[in-house]
Amino acid sequence: MRRFDLPGRSPVIAENGMAATSHPLATATALSVLKDGGNAVDAAIAASATLCVVEPHMTGIGGDCFVILAEPDGSVHGLNGSGRAPAAADAAWYRDNGYETMPQTGVHAITAPGAVDAWARLAERFGTLGFDRLFADAIHYADEGFAVHARVARDWAMHGEALRKDEGASRHCLIGGHAPAAGTRFRFQALARTLEAIARGGARAFYEGEIAAEMAATVRAGGGFLTEADLAAVEADWVTPISVRYGGHDVLEIPPNGQGITALILLRLMEARGVGRFERGSAARHHMEIEAARLAYSVRDHLVADPSSMTRTPEELLSDSFIEQLAAQMLEDRRNPSIRIPPMPGSDTVYLTVVDRDRRAVSFINSIYSAFGSKVVTPKSGIALQNRGGCFTLEQGHANELRGGRKPMHTIIPAMALKDGKAAVSFGVMGGDYQPMGHAHVLSNLVDHGMDAQEAIDDARLFWGDDGVLDAEIGISADVRAQLTAMGHQVRNAASPHGGGQMIVIDHANGFLVGASDPRKDGCALGW
Repeated sequence: MRRFDLPGRSPVIAENGMAATSHPLATATALSVLKDGGNAVDAAIAASATLCVVEPHMTGIGGDCFVILAEPDGSVHGLNGSGRAPAAADAAWYRDNGYETMPQTGVHAITAPGAVDAWARLAERFGTLGFDRLFADAIHYADEGFAVHARVARDWAMHGEALRKDEGASRHCLIGGHAPAAGTRFRFQALARTLEAIARGGARAFYEGEIAAEMAATVRAGGGFLTEADLAAVEADWVTPISVRYGGHDVLEIPPNGQGITALILLRLMEARGVGRFERGSAARHHMEIEAARLAYSVRDHLVADPSSMTRTPEELLSDSFIEQLAAQMLEDRRNPSIRIPPMPGSDTVYLTVVDRDRRAVSFINSIYSAFGSKVVTPKSGIALQNRGGCFTLEQGHANELRGGRKPMHTIIPAMALKDGKAAVSFGVMGGDYQPMGHAHVLSNLVDHGMDAQEAIDDARLFWGDDGVLDAEIGISADVRAQLTAMGHQVRNAASPHGGGQMIVIDHANGFLVGASDPRKDGCALGW
């Protein structure tokens, strides 16, 4: 039990349903859908739609979506709602035009948005309510306005200058040329009209017709490659989650092109080297988690891509022989300098999870990648288009090299852990590259160190920046930092927290749901 004389919060415990999202309004949306008779799928889609309005820098209908769903009968389903590169896009064009790496903003970073199709397929197969009900709160907040929350305002203010450079972004994402302050009212009335059109006409109203034509025209006007045909061809894929065993749980992730396999490799390495035996906040634990992560991320950056272009299968990358080869490179007493990790840019994402009274569990993540995506917003419909193309490489012959119709290596990953064949933990940790590390760390907190859901989410985090230096959150003591330095790590104070995160633990024995949300964002868990 936590110290009540210290700052913090308790997990939320309820019986009939639970939702945990990165924003109070979205959690309230999910809970209202559950109380109105909707199931966890309905509630998750509705919460995501609300987040597209109230956390516009983190997510939107111009982005992508991944889902893991566990049904009450024990069946598990995965949905990959990531869009593809435009058919006409080609790495050679970028190289010939002076690009050494993929651009992270602008029209040449845009890929087709997969989220809306994913929502539609999920709702059609497993939902019970229509988009008209599920979008009701999102449309209301977009039309009538909402109060900008503290973390949203803090992040928004960082991007005012970039947003002013784009016609649509300046029109729809700023007030008088400036980001809104915390506590002020903000409206997205153009986005409200777009959401209404999707509510009436379904996903095809987004991918075909007037809205799709404007998205394509906006990109083409800037010299990009996205066409109406690219949008009409978007189709989310049902996939079988991949898994490993850790701490008595079967841990599930979406297979590549997502980086979920990175989390599974990391967990396998932690298991192989017995990392769970180290004291919870010790330098030894942080060191070994970091070394495992450096190896897992090196595999990601060299081998993980669209499955059609990967040279190794997930089964090979998770095999005993491959894990043993990697684990042999982990040194308990010092950093191994021979492990090399190409740097990748960060991203902005929302993660949410919902469990209903039938114990249907949804682990759900939606993103436009960087803050406000590509920083390109359609002038009429108010859609921020993602910059997911920035995850491709221009390295010739690389599995993740940009190619028309290919999906990029993708950072957003939902997770779920099963125990005895039932969903036991539905969770996710945001923060771009940090996500696999976050999955491994918070799950280890839960199963190796006996933390409750909120403690597991709150626990101080450590991860490297683009230069390889470890960014330590304030909760990591000076003594631990000094020990890590002695092991060969460079350590500094983290300029900002590592991601956010949500978790719901399903206590089947007592019939309760235990929810947690991350104070690193405006997170909120509620149950009934």
